[in-house]
Amino acid sequence: MTDFLIVGGGIIGMLTARELQAAGADVVLLERGEMARESSWAGGGIVSPLYPWRYPDSISRLASVSQEHYERLCMQISTDTGIDPQYTVSGLLIRADDELEQAQQWAQRYQKTLTVVDASDIAELEPERHNPPATAMWMPEVAQVRNPRLVKALLQDLQQRGVKIRTHTPAAGLILDDGYLRGVETPAGPVLAKTTILAMGAWTGAFSRMLPTPADIRPVRGQMLLFKGQPGVIRHMMLEENRYIIPRRDGRILFGSTLEEAGFEKDTTQSARDELTRLAIKRYPVLQAYEVELHWAGLRPATPAGIPYITRHPQIENLFINAGHYRNGVVLGPASAKLLADLALDRKPVIDPAPYALDAPRG
Repeated sequence: MTDFLIVGGGIIGMLTARELQAAGADVVLLERGEMARESSWAGGGIVSPLYPWRYPDSISRLASVSQEHYERLCMQISTDTGIDPQYTVSGLLIRADDELEQAQQWAQRYQKTLTVVDASDIAELEPERHNPPATAMWMPEVAQVRNPRLVKALLQDLQQRGVKIRTHTPAAGLILDDGYLRGVETPAGPVLAKTTILAMGAWTGAFSRMLPTPADIRPVRGQMLLFKGQPGVIRHMMLEENRYIIPRRDGRILFGSTLEEAGFEKDTTQSARDELTRLAIKRYPVLQAYEVELHWAGLRPATPAGIPYITRHPQIENLFINAGHYRNGVVLGPASAKLLADLALDRKPVIDPAPYALDAPRG
């Protein structure tokens, strides 16, 4: 019987496994498909919540803990695996004209660098931005990671550490014995553990309905485009009207993403492709010269107010949940894994865990 069984092989499950293994625990990780091929792979990799001042303080606190350690984490796994997650401080421009005061107050409270820039400043920062807006907010310290490379590095890191990983092994049910959880049922037979952690992303809500207190998590589809550009064409990340552009080191340029209530339907749509392409080229006409190399969709695990569940289950002492990070799984991942490991190992928690409990207010 293993010490910890983690159900879900996305970035949250992998980082949680890494934290527990580093503390000396024996860890088994189950994934229903291939590792980290859902929202962990599909997102943009911005190491910041989008419009961070719109979120409750519980999100900003988690994000701040992660941001303090992200560069060091990427350097360490790059050294250990030879796979560079490409942590890059490329800065983020945000257009939200009627939220300047709110954003500045948030930045002061959390000691973040945020300045208001005008159209001439934006044109200097981003020469290819057509008809730059009159004002925007500039956060020069915001970084990005190339999330497909990050999860690939994490997978190799876990394998080197001895974490037992079983792909194509979906959890079919929980093995409960008079309120004690013995493990999970799978098509290949039971997997037993002293403690089980649900980190199934958008699928956590449906799976947890068999519990007396389920997690309120639903899927929200997001579609994204990848332009095959050249280095330096787009210099910085920019977010406006819930659409962002992200330049990678090799010149590829992400543009996205949609927000769609489509259940567990993950297919891409021509209408989304057309809308994203039109908007990207309208803002950055230079993109018309580059082909759309990829178009994909992912399912984000949405919760009320976007606050994840990072908690022990109130009725089942040896069951934990680490899921529901919505659009912020990449940035919140390291802190969420640290907090969950603190709770599961009875360590002093890195931050107050109360806002992430199953019964905490999320309104």
